[in-house]
Amino acid sequence: MSVQIKTPEAIEKMRVAGRLAADVLDMLEPHVRPGVTTEELDQICHRHITEVQGAIPAPLDYRGFPRSICTSVNHQVCHGIPSSRRLKKGDIVNVDITVIKDGYHGDTSKMFFVGEPSVLARRLVTVTQQAMMMGIGAVRPGATLGDIGHAVQTFVESHGYSVVREYCGHGIGRDFHEDPQILHYGKPGEGLRLEPGMCFTVEPMVNAGKRFIKVLPDGWTVVTKDRTLSAQWEHTILVTPEGYEILTLRTEERGEPAPA
Repeated sequence: MSVQIKTPEAIEKMRVAGRLAADVLDMLEPHVRPGVTTEELDQICHRHITEVQGAIPAPLDYRGFPRSICTSVNHQVCHGIPSSRRLKKGDIVNVDITVIKDGYHGDTSKMFFVGEPSVLARRLVTVTQQAMMMGIGAVRPGATLGDIGHAVQTFVESHGYSVVREYCGHGIGRDFHEDPQILHYGKPGEGLRLEPGMCFTVEPMVNAGKRFIKVLPDGWTVVTKDRTLSAQWEHTILVTPEGYEILTLRTEERGEPAPA
């Protein structure tokens, strides 16, 4: 496993790319409404990334992926392809954004409610976000990858949900996906030890039912086998000498007023 330790110059570029990715989600918020298609959301994001930010949408043409963002609705776990599907009241949708700016990637995702969600959907989304933060909270020099996975897994399972095991977080920098892989399950003290300068994503996928998944015939869209709801949140993380820095904080997480 070859894990890149980012230089101070690279870290500054990662901060810029991470902020841009977060800004796309902030921009998109008012557009996620009943009746909009996921293809329209993709077009809105594509224009913002390329025309406003002067950046590149990393998913477009990545290993043949046909769109600029991923939109995963309800029982879709990840890698949903934006389409003519119209969102309806009660849907939950994960929007996954990755931008490239000055050669570096920023990667983040957020769950959106379309209208008022069910009690089950709201609880799943909330627990998944909390699980991501539990994993991030385990990040510090000297901790292990197993510490991150264990923190996520134990929190999720204590709420009666399951963690998807086939997909994981990943190192990130000049490349979209670098070493190491960040599993969202594991045992404390196992795996690679963290060092300052490492950059990676923490992005648990949590199912309301069993953890088992399948890939649809399009070759990309992953769904729950039992068709129960799934949720995911994602941040890009830098390991610092003191602990961690989240590079993809959105406006609400930074404690700043919402954009006008």
